[in-house]
Amino acid sequence: MRTEGLSKHYGGVEAMNDANFFMRRGEHVAIVGDNGAGKSTIVRQLTGVEQPTKGRIFFDGHEVRFGGPMDAREAGIETVFQNLALADELDVPSNIFLGRELTRFNLGPFSILDEKKMTEIALEGLKTTGVKIPHLKNTIRNMSGGQRQCVAISRAAAFASKLIIMDEPTAALGVAETAQVEEIIKKLKAQGIPLILISHNLRQVFDLVDRIFVFRRGRIVCSLDAKNTDGSELVELITGIKHAEDVPGAMPN
Repeated sequence: MRTEGLSKHYGGVEAMNDANFFMRRGEHVAIVGDNGAGKSTIVRQLTGVEQPTKGRIFFDGHEVRFGGPMDAREAGIETVFQNLALADELDVPSNIFLGRELTRFNLGPFSILDEKKMTEIALEGLKTTGVKIPHLKNTIRNMSGGQRQCVAISRAAAFASKLIIMDEPTAALGVAETAQVEEIIKKLKAQGIPLILISHNLRQVFDLVDRIFVFRRGRIVCSLDAKNTDGSELVELITGIKHAEDVPGAMPN
């Protein structure tokens, strides 16, 4: 994934300006910054939720312009948004296949769903990520926050052929549930699945990613190797106390 001069303006407000972002195959990268720094804005541009005001996006060696999230999905990009985008009244397999249901007979509005096949694939997806949910036929409404998050991540892992993006995946979770999600992310890394992680949790960032992009006031300040920096330095970059040129090894935008 690579962007050139990616910008998003809402009227006179510059939510993101001239962002040059890049990541390599198999790499896990983090995007960090204060509230309003542009972290979620770039995710919406990369996944087709919104159209950039200007700039270019390249994915898998080609320039792309996704007309919507389904275009990004078809290209192999899956996103776990903060609101999870789950249907409370449906069970686990139905949520994993939401919008991509398998049918035994395709007769338009009278199609018959292949529930057996969807359940089998859902179990495989959960197994791949190490998620254990005792009763797949329970509705999402009756599950804990951690279980819901794991279903959303498993859905992404089941279909993402090239990239997973996670926007604050553990923001509303407790300690045990956060640890479970982090283990899933580590499994994805071991499988070579690239991932973009947006997080305020710097401990989590250092534990899970190879490289870190720092956003401030809608701009990318710099990118750094996670092993060559620390939490104090990141905070100084996020708040503007320190600048990219003051940090050895930092790559300015």
